[in-house]
Amino acid sequence: MIPLPLVAVLYGLGLVVGASAVPVSEQQVLGNHDSQPYQSETSRQLSGRFLHVTDFHLDTHYRKGTSEETLCHRDSGSAGRLGAEGSDCDSPQALIDETFRWIEKNLKGKIDFVLWTGDSARHDNDEKIPRTASEIIDLNKALAAKFIEVFEDSGAARGLSIPVIPTIGNNDIMPHNIFREAPNRWTRKFTEVWSEFIPEAQRHTFEEGGWFSAELIPNKLAALSLNTMYFYESNSAVDGCAMPSEPGFEHMEWLRVQLEILRQRGMKAILIGHVPPARSGSKRSWDESCWQKYTLFMNRFRDVVVGSVYGHMNVDHFMLQDSHDVDIVAASEDSSSDPGFSVQSRTDYLASLREEWDSMPSPPGGDSSDILLSDDWNLDALGKKERRFLKKIGGPYAERYSVSLVSPSVVPNYFPTLRVVEYNTTGLEGVKLWADTAYTDDSFESLDWAEVKRNSLDHVDNVDNADQQGKKKKKKHKKKKKPNFKIPDQPSRTDLPGPAYSNQPLTWLRYAQYYANLTDIYETAAAPETQEEGSPAVKAKNKPINIDIYQIEYDTRDDGIYSMKDLTVRSYFQLAKRIASKNPRADNFTSDSDADDDDENKSPDTTNINYTKPKNKTKKPRINRLWRTFLDRAFVSFLGDDELDDIQI
Repeated sequence: MIPLPLVAVLYGLGLVVGASAVPVSEQQVLGNHDSQPYQSETSRQLSGRFLHVTDFHLDTHYRKGTSEETLCHRDSGSAGRLGAEGSDCDSPQALIDETFRWIEKNLKGKIDFVLWTGDSARHDNDEKIPRTASEIIDLNKALAAKFIEVFEDSGAARGLSIPVIPTIGNNDIMPHNIFREAPNRWTRKFTEVWSEFIPEAQRHTFEEGGWFSAELIPNKLAALSLNTMYFYESNSAVDGCAMPSEPGFEHMEWLRVQLEILRQRGMKAILIGHVPPARSGSKRSWDESCWQKYTLFMNRFRDVVVGSVYGHMNVDHFMLQDSHDVDIVAASEDSSSDPGFSVQSRTDYLASLREEWDSMPSPPGGDSSDILLSDDWNLDALGKKERRFLKKIGGPYAERYSVSLVSPSVVPNYFPTLRVVEYNTTGLEGVKLWADTAYTDDSFESLDWAEVKRNSLDHVDNVDNADQQGKKKKKKHKKKKKPNFKIPDQPSRTDLPGPAYSNQPLTWLRYAQYYANLTDIYETAAAPETQEEGSPAVKAKNKPINIDIYQIEYDTRDDGIYSMKDLTVRSYFQLAKRIASKNPRADNFTSDSDADDDDENKSPDTTNINYTKPKNKTKKPRINRLWRTFLDRAFVSFLGDDELDDIQI
């Protein structure tokens, strides 16, 4: 082990990687949810897992057997009982019921919290059945009641066995996308609807802005629920985060203050929101001034933020924010639209991400180099190229970057999806659980934003006053304009980086993606004569459905393709470079001529990653297998091989 003083010196030089935490071998494998029975909160320990679920889009007007052309509301068609996969139809009640039945059966008592990232109400896309404000609230009430039904515990101090953290989606308001300065009728209504989920002392804060904070693991980990509607480029009722008069500016100030408080308390944070900070190609989901501040804060609070999760885009992917792109002063003039998202536009967006990843610094050994993943380097053996590369990316932990994860949706735009994330619980054994901890006056949750807002914004008034005075005076030399908000301090250089960068308590280790392949479910149910009595096919056509509709699509660690050691920033950096590589190493490429090879032509050493040995007879363009897999998973394994071939770039 490297002594701490030496760690500090080497870290300051950008040459050290920290000793990772003890492996979490005792934690249950993500794919195995049947080995542990449900336990009461008084005896239960942290499981080291949480559920991320997004975009339910419940539609009580959905009717099975109707036409997808009418959004599954009328006329004869092929709309299935559990939803019309690959269509613009929203989710039927049956899909919602089966989803929560699966959560209760497979996850209750085996996860520590739920992150619910918005868009619970149906889209307003049927002119014959326009949405109403009361319908939107009722749909959100229905989803809130489902969570309460599954996780209610009368014996727990807070009435629930685990915390459920919601956030507002762009379709949870009317008209969609338009969210005016709060308090407004939506923040007031959602304060009531989510009263079981928002800490009592935070309800005033939520009503005033639509954001709130809540502890997930008392005194260890908190969730910051962002109101991304104030960052959203398509929200014409507000104007970004540059001006103190804008709610987006105040929201960013709230975020900065919360992260400062958490740093002082030695706690960590997970950020959740609905609309992700997409910024690639022609896609700009957030106002540029909001993206700039967010990226700055993620960099400055990299010792505090464990990770961030979003929904909205329905496409499974991740994005890297580059702190070198931060230019706060110049950001206020940049703006662009948030275009509609078809399969093709989504593909263009993903391709633009790939181009950005390709332009990131490349390791000396190529994009598949393991230089970022070693925790046991011989520092003396590092050459000039390795040192130069590490300096470019912000040291051995890639601290120049931050990561935002985007999960696909429950609504079957492709296939319904849930995500279970596993995190490191080393050193957290025996901690007091959320369910057993009542609110206290000195808890993080009891901090009301209104109480600290005035002091936190005093400096803004001072800056504005100074600027006004400066304008009145004629000056020969124009001074460089300064940001009109407080720039957070850098984290301590004597400590190792936070859980987002090095494996330690609370670091995200892996996730399992669960999906409901409705096509297979329907096809199996349509041929009962070929099935034995009691088989899944026979059960699937009856009411209620008695099979688990969700199955693992992939696991980031054990899938044989991504094979990610953990979910730290440096792991995502390496994955991004591998996906972007135009010259992938042998086990990461395929070619058109390989696609139809028989099993005997496959390399026996790599069949677990579906690798086919290239032939010399007919050389066709190589396709990066990581990129193809990334595309396949982006659309939740919905597209066929021919469709994937058509969109290869």
